[in-house]
Amino acid sequence: MAEDGAGNPTRAPRAWGTMGRNRKVVTMSHETPDRPLTTALAEAAGMAGHAPSVHNTQPWQWTVLPDTLELRVVRERHLSVLDPEGRLLVVSCGVALHHARVALAAEGWTPVVERMPDPGQPDLVARLTGFKPTGADPDAMRTVQCMQVRHTDRRPVSDEPIPTAVLGEIDQAATREGANLQVLDDDQKIELAAAAQQAAAVEKGSPDLQEELAYWTTRARAGTGLPPEVLPEQAPQTTVPARDFGPGTLPVGEGHDRAAVYGILWGVDDEPDSWVRAGEALSAAWLTATRHGVSLVPLSGVVEVESTRQTLRQMLSGLGFPYISMRLGLADPTHAGPPHTPRLETAQTVDTSAVRDQLS
Repeated sequence: MAEDGAGNPTRAPRAWGTMGRNRKVVTMSHETPDRPLTTALAEAAGMAGHAPSVHNTQPWQWTVLPDTLELRVVRERHLSVLDPEGRLLVVSCGVALHHARVALAAEGWTPVVERMPDPGQPDLVARLTGFKPTGADPDAMRTVQCMQVRHTDRRPVSDEPIPTAVLGEIDQAATREGANLQVLDDDQKIELAAAAQQAAAVEKGSPDLQEELAYWTTRARAGTGLPPEVLPEQAPQTTVPARDFGPGTLPVGEGHDRAAVYGILWGVDDEPDSWVRAGEALSAAWLTATRHGVSLVPLSGVVEVESTRQTLRQMLSGLGFPYISMRLGLADPTHAGPPHTPRLETAQTVDTSAVRDQLS
């Protein structure tokens, strides 16, 4: 916390950034919330727009109510061919949920979180209620800053290994959110690579899936999807092959990812509420990685194809269900990071009509 000349706390600029045209930097108290709850809810929902999602579909819609924040999936942005059961759809919304929770903690609010609260409303992913003022969390404030700089870099990482302590922090961050991160040994990396190749072959043989993929790699102007500047211009040299999105324009050097760590995020259940928690765990792990300069790239192809998903289950000794695999490594300092993917405007993902008169 900053101090004035007399040693008294002063206000510091809010870490929340200006990634959308209608977002602005304001100030916040480091002690207790000093603005209406509805304002904090609306801004947290807007901050969740920084969350990563499968193919940058941003498949979420927030509703701000006087003392409640609701999160729903948006079926129009569901990859129905690639993800027919909606597993990655819900995981993506779980990532956004964690982002909103962290933003609220930075503001000084702690909610009660109800995941998949109403069987009669399957699109209602979460409801946040029972907000208590708990004082702004400095750690959450630093994490909010990580939300704004986090990006997905699909190029090879550096030859420097991740420090063991840092990998442990990433693991613990996922565990606190209710999922497990299994780091793969050398033999398991080979199994994962083979599974990724098999999944790629299966998906390449599906015209419908290829059409869906092409759709989401040509939508950057609509605020979603993956523009060519974030996609490698050629296949990078990696131990586990990444998805072939088609030609991009992101330059790829001659490096390899020999120092990269591969892992599987998994849990003991395979139900929608566990998918939500998996997304929260992925968000927590990713933001922790970002804080330490670690690049995280999710590898979803192997969980999209049933046969390779079962391969991952065998790698987990049948103890649980894989939600997503990932690559972790220290970013190559000789290359500037790729640009951020586009984002929808806040007004497209956050409905504040019920509290418009209360916002300040």
